[in-house]
Amino acid sequence: MAIRLGRKGALLVNNFIAILASILMGISFPAGLFELLIVGRFLIGINAGIGLCVQPLYLGEIAPKHLRGTLAMGSSIFLTGGILTGQIIGLRELLGGARYWPLLLSSSCFPAFAQLLFLPWFPESPRYLLIDRGDEIKCTKALKRFHGLLHYQTEMKDIEREQFALNGEKPKKPWQLFTDRSIKWQLITVIVMTMGQQLSGINAIYFYATYVFKQAGIPQENIPYVTLGTGACECLTALTCGLLIDYMGRRFLIIGGYAVMTFWCIVLTFSLTYQEQYSWVPYLSLASIFAFILSFGLGPGGVTNTLVAELFTQSSRPAAYMIGGSISWLSFFTIGMLFPFIVNGLKHYCFVVFLLECSFIASFIFFVIPETKNKSFLEIKREFQRLNFGSKRQEPELCDRIQLHSEF
Repeated sequence: MAIRLGRKGALLVNNFIAILASILMGISFPAGLFELLIVGRFLIGINAGIGLCVQPLYLGEIAPKHLRGTLAMGSSIFLTGGILTGQIIGLRELLGGARYWPLLLSSSCFPAFAQLLFLPWFPESPRYLLIDRGDEIKCTKALKRFHGLLHYQTEMKDIEREQFALNGEKPKKPWQLFTDRSIKWQLITVIVMTMGQQLSGINAIYFYATYVFKQAGIPQENIPYVTLGTGACECLTALTCGLLIDYMGRRFLIIGGYAVMTFWCIVLTFSLTYQEQYSWVPYLSLASIFAFILSFGLGPGGVTNTLVAELFTQSSRPAAYMIGGSISWLSFFTIGMLFPFIVNGLKHYCFVVFLLECSFIASFIFFVIPETKNKSFLEIKREFQRLNFGSKRQEPELCDRIQLHSEF
């Protein structure tokens, strides 16, 4: 969709899927047909999958390189804001009661209507217009809208260099990325990071949250309100990460995030083991949960999508997002299915699994991923040539084309 319809076009069409899903979920109860609810949930899942791939793709392509991290973080900021909003309106006093759940599920149409109202006023991605469509006039107009009359020429030159280097290369299919040696380590990085994000233990933290809150002495009826704190933590850290990502860099935030998460896995394993033996330990568990969520939001939760946008050039980026998104949702599904068995088998030691996983991801990123802050997509691609083609070899055709264009 992002290739055929454009980034903006794909997002606009995606809203109709959300609206149809909302209608089906809303009428399922008065119509007495649970099948409509199943179909509606299936469609809203498709809507979420498309949105979480195409939206950061669009934001990453329209942003100037010195603000690319901050702008790409917009997806994570408003995603966490949406989660918090859903937690609030899902309270029993609002739309969480038995009478109002059809309205709660149908409320997903409001963001879709808002995007249909406002997105048509924004230009298409300039990179898509010039590199994929060859429309220099529309690309120039879009750059002037996004970057202003004083700065658009700098971005135009950057896009033209990438267009020249790609030499008319068509957008690749996802399976073609697996046979392209020039992006081998970029693809491995995306797979490892997206799997690591979902398998890091963040979903397990939410699974254990209710149990920990009970042990800390919080009444059952008040736990939904305390759970709002976890959503607020994610929202706060996404906003903080957005402010820091172009200042501190991607590597520092994501490596630091996984390293601190490793530490809190150790603390949480200890506290869950002695949860019922000492009166103060449940409060340590409570603090560990919030600290783990804060660490996730400052690093893996925010930076992962930004890096996916930056590691690939125009011809490979949509397919990379499709692979990354598929791996992410498949990992989410897998951990949701397997985690109850992990808990039954390891009990309070289940976080040892996530401890090892977070340690591995931090080490992988430290040794493999270069810093991408303030670098063009071509500069980032050249950073990976040492890994893809060896210490002394580089991809000859690409490097020659870039050199010729620079001299020209």
